[in-house]
Amino acid sequence: MAHHRSEVPKVAYFCMEYGLNEELQIYAGGLGVLAGDYIKAAKDEGFPMVALGILWRQDYTHQFIGQDLMPYDLFPNLDYKFLKDTGVTITVQVRGEEVPCKVRLADQYGNVPLYLLDTNFPGSPNGWMTNRLYAGGPQERVAAEIILGIGGIRALRALKIPVDVYHFNEGHAILAGIELIREKMAEGGLSFEDAWRETRKQVVFTTHTPVAAGNESHDHELLKHMGAYNGLDYSQMKFLGGDPFNLTVAALRLSRISNAVSKTHGKTARNMWRGVYHASPIISITNGVHIDTWQDRGIKKAFKTGGDIWEPHMRLKKDLVGYVRQHTGTKLNENALIIGFARRAAPYKRSDLIFRNEEIIAPLLREKKIQLVFSGKAHPEDRMGKEIIRSLIEMDRKYRDSIVFLENYNMEVARMLVQGCDLWLNNPRRPMEASGTSGMKAAVNGVLNLSIVDGWVGEGPQHGVSGWLIESTNRGDPGLDQDEEDLKALYEILTGEVIQTFYNDRTRWLEMMFSCIDMSHWQFSSQRMIREYYDLMYQEEEFPFEDEQVQEQAGQTGPEAAFEKQWADQRENVFVYNREYSLDP
Repeated sequence: MAHHRSEVPKVAYFCMEYGLNEELQIYAGGLGVLAGDYIKAAKDEGFPMVALGILWRQDYTHQFIGQDLMPYDLFPNLDYKFLKDTGVTITVQVRGEEVPCKVRLADQYGNVPLYLLDTNFPGSPNGWMTNRLYAGGPQERVAAEIILGIGGIRALRALKIPVDVYHFNEGHAILAGIELIREKMAEGGLSFEDAWRETRKQVVFTTHTPVAAGNESHDHELLKHMGAYNGLDYSQMKFLGGDPFNLTVAALRLSRISNAVSKTHGKTARNMWRGVYHASPIISITNGVHIDTWQDRGIKKAFKTGGDIWEPHMRLKKDLVGYVRQHTGTKLNENALIIGFARRAAPYKRSDLIFRNEEIIAPLLREKKIQLVFSGKAHPEDRMGKEIIRSLIEMDRKYRDSIVFLENYNMEVARMLVQGCDLWLNNPRRPMEASGTSGMKAAVNGVLNLSIVDGWVGEGPQHGVSGWLIESTNRGDPGLDQDEEDLKALYEILTGEVIQTFYNDRTRWLEMMFSCIDMSHWQFSSQRMIREYYDLMYQEEEFPFEDEQVQEQAGQTGPEAAFEKQWADQRENVFVYNREYSLDP
């Protein structure tokens, strides 16, 4: 049921990328698709939200496989004439020059208004700033962050959109907080300290990556040169983000409350940022996916009516088999087990783990007991990521009828995979998977997960009931490393349970499909997720902490007791930081 309460806070949601539809190619992967699902859920629920982003003219990358089996990148100039021109142009300063940004509107995908800032229009010399998502050197990155953050706030003002809460999804939007401080100092006559305190009352922050290196930092000289200081000085910027200036640290210090994207990730994030003074508390709100975008209607109907779920599943599986044959020439067997794996090419995701003992896996592939369909992209400048993809292509060539790699991964390919596979494989190194929404998309279609217990998986599937969990049984053996332990457990479950159930116990497999959808269709929906954000993050008056109350440790009776009363279900996920103000912590 949609919410229409007048007291619901008006939210401005900032993100560097959005995956709403494959025709609007301004996303790189999971973060963008999550943001797209989120603003669709806001529309479904009737919440007063607008979103801010950038119109990337050349996408992230169109990535294909070359003759040498290495991925190569193409960057076509995309035509976005189907977007609406708001008639609004704002300016930001980059390297001492005024940069005009046109404001485009995308609202045709069942989403709340998404305002996209564009510097790449006819006659503009500044197109390089919004050319490619996550591309270029440090100057391009900072220029884009100025446009998203500072430009986003100025777009809201020009559009006369009232805002109660500013939500930064990842640290790329942190310069919006700097612009809010500048406004309060310039227009309200506040000191930096007072402007910072007032700003953080309005800001909430979501952190995603649990990998330290994935939390972007910039040199202060670069920030000053590019204009990111925006009226502040070195000591003030250092106070917010440290030296070098870390976007996540600044976001934690500029927000009244922050969240991680699964319970496991919450523990990891609180440990990662434990030493950051005057940071907001980090709670956990597990990600979800937009059901109407990702769940097939036939599957949904069969689940609701208790009807034949195998018929719509086989229809989707045949669609996938046809898609694979059309794009690769490989003909998969629709009656044999098809396993999907689609991830960004990164070492910790261990795309090749299943191949590391060919004595075990080769007979299964040759006999077509299992068939593997891979997809994913590497960052254009990530040589290691491209080598990972190349290794998958080499396995594709070696076992051509049983392994397939689908190039140029996008939302269309993702939809084919999460709906058409029988099993979804996920084997990252713990605890490096923050959430893992692709497994949720598979689950709502009755595609069973075979997964390491990390991210969302620790809160959802039950082993042998709604999926299978890869948990090493001999973790204490000093002779085995983590990869070896997980590989052994993976093979034991795949050969001893998954394959046996698929071929010999169809009744149980169907029961597990129903249990999988029952487990996931609400608990891991973007509808549930956005309601938690409104209840736990956006309602300022319900959050019991004040700066002067917060103690260094979470065990103090006053605020701890108040927090437990308000958020009993979040209790184990809360760590409270010391937020005592200091310019030199």
